[in-house]
Amino acid sequence: MRILVLSDLHANVTALDAVLEAANGRWDLSVCLGDVVGYGPDPNEVTARLLEMGTKTIRGNHDKAVTGVMATDDFNPVAKAAVDWTRAQLKPEHMSWLAALPQGPLATEGIVLVHGAFQDEDEYVFTPAQALDGLLDSTAEVTFFGHTHHQGGFSYQDSQLEVLQIRPRNSESFAALRVEHPRRYLLNPGSIGQPRDGDSRAAFAIADLEHQTVEFWRVPYDIAAVQERMRAARLPEPLVQRLVVGR
Repeated sequence: MRILVLSDLHANVTALDAVLEAANGRWDLSVCLGDVVGYGPDPNEVTARLLEMGTKTIRGNHDKAVTGVMATDDFNPVAKAAVDWTRAQLKPEHMSWLAALPQGPLATEGIVLVHGAFQDEDEYVFTPAQALDGLLDSTAEVTFFGHTHHQGGFSYQDSQLEVLQIRPRNSESFAALRVEHPRRYLLNPGSIGQPRDGDSRAAFAIADLEHQTVEFWRVPYDIAAVQERMRAARLPEPLVQRLVVGR
């Protein structure tokens, strides 16, 4: 089974459509690690895409904030402004769907989905120390997480924890990781809607555990078109600018 792994779409339907075109229907199941909305100009369009695809989706912190499941006291002013704008735009049926999204960890088809850390969906996982509990506690050998918008991950075997720098070069569309049993993996597909690892291309992954591979993809999209919609919506300019630099 080939699993299309999406994360941190952040209401960017242009980036999502570029991802779906690149994946070209070559998957049996699609999953999303949360943050469907927030920051971007297309909350209804992105939500509708996931609904149409039947994507198995868990909630992210922006999904919770927009739907009132969590407070925005800890959000910076730019993020909070985007939450408030998104809340005013969402159709009732999309708001209801987002509010009902389950919390990770969620096990499906041999993998586990989390938004942030395994034990805390709102915690960022950047370092090996932050990754270790998830690597040890997950019920699957391969766990996918999001939240950081950084593509890559970690692996663990025989008390040895390795940082995985798996990202395609600028001239490449994808880089493949071979999954080795019984090594355990905590993998981040990267962000579709707002990458922050220095590569502005939309990021996603395709997992094929039957053939022991995970492909980490990057695809270009029309950033200028998204920026134009963001400015028309009067979303904060820092959010507009960061799409170009991928930071």
